[in-house]
Amino acid sequence: MKKSEEEWRQQLGDERYHVLREAGTERPFSGALLNVTDDGTYTCGACGAPLFRSDAKFESHCGWPSFTHPEQQENVRLLDDDSYGMHRIEVRCKRCDSHLGHVFDDGPGPRNTRYCINSLSLDFAPDRK
Repeated sequence: MKKSEEEWRQQLGDERYHVLREAGTERPFSGALLNVTDDGTYTCGACGAPLFRSDAKFESHCGWPSFTHPEQQENVRLLDDDSYGMHRIEVRCKRCDSHLGHVFDDGPGPRNTRYCINSLSLDFAPDRK
């Protein structure tokens, strides 16, 4: 998915552009999707690619929506991130290369992963009833 940065800025607005295209982060506990508990799919806020299912979401008390795993691993790209004097693993949308958040190895379950994702980088599509 190829767009100019100006096209992304016009589509996303300032806050979402900062997170998705400039690898920014939202303040903890401020995201609109943090406390959503409905069944559905979390999609990329830039391109709409399906990223996470609600059954993988859990309360990690870190201040951002957290997931144990992506809906399909091939929809995300993991990159080394050595910014701010620490090593982390950045999570990006594979389709549009937008920044989503980071993944850590302190999550629940057999995978021990916690995908810590900015609400501003996601949209939510509830399941139809």
